[in-house]
Amino acid sequence: MKSNFAPVVVDVIIPAYNEESSIGLVVSDIKKEDVRHVIVVNNRSNDNTVEVAKLAGAHVLNQPKRGYGAACLKGMEYIAELQEKPDVVLFMDGDYSDYAEEFQLLMSPIKEQNIEMVIGSRALGEREKGSMTPQQVFGNWLATRMIKVLFGARFSDLGPYRAIQYPALLRLQMNDQNYGWTVEMQVKAVKQGLSWTEVPVNYRKRIGKSKVAGTVKGTILAGYKIITTIIKYS
Repeated sequence: MKSNFAPVVVDVIIPAYNEESSIGLVVSDIKKEDVRHVIVVNNRSNDNTVEVAKLAGAHVLNQPKRGYGAACLKGMEYIAELQEKPDVVLFMDGDYSDYAEEFQLLMSPIKEQNIEMVIGSRALGEREKGSMTPQQVFGNWLATRMIKVLFGARFSDLGPYRAIQYPALLRLQMNDQNYGWTVEMQVKAVKQGLSWTEVPVNYRKRIGKSKVAGTVKGTILAGYKIITTIIKYS
């Protein structure tokens, strides 16, 4: 892919589990002129997530296997079957915590500098009070500190809002099925020598209760998986 090129074909993957109250807002806020496909991956929701996402204009896939990474991989499988592949895949959450209008902030380094992976950093941006729990803030600090020590890479966040050039994404051979998805992408990118950067993004309180940080069990499992994933690839 050449730098300073336009237009760029972008597909968006949004994992969603019981996000009927937010997914419509997320999809609607994405400017359709900016992206080709908005792919919502329904991850065994038992509410109206599918119907709301379709009504908002998303292409909806069903992933019966529970897990954030499993949902992302399902979206990638769909993209792999498309005749025309995207230049860039953008990942974001379905809980309305990410700002879709900051899309161009993530795309700018890719378009202007040919950067292969761009992480939207909540640590560098403005966070609405209560948008991240103390354990999330500490977990991010610990994980990024470990990455710095073990890999020499100075990340500030493991945020879900990120854009990556499609050929680079394929080279990473992603396989994590759940909580380790974001950190797997980052440590593999460093190990393979991908060009990467972070941009500040704002972050607001999600709509509804977090399925991970909202429970003690989810927090412990996520933290354990992130740490073991970092160690696994070190």
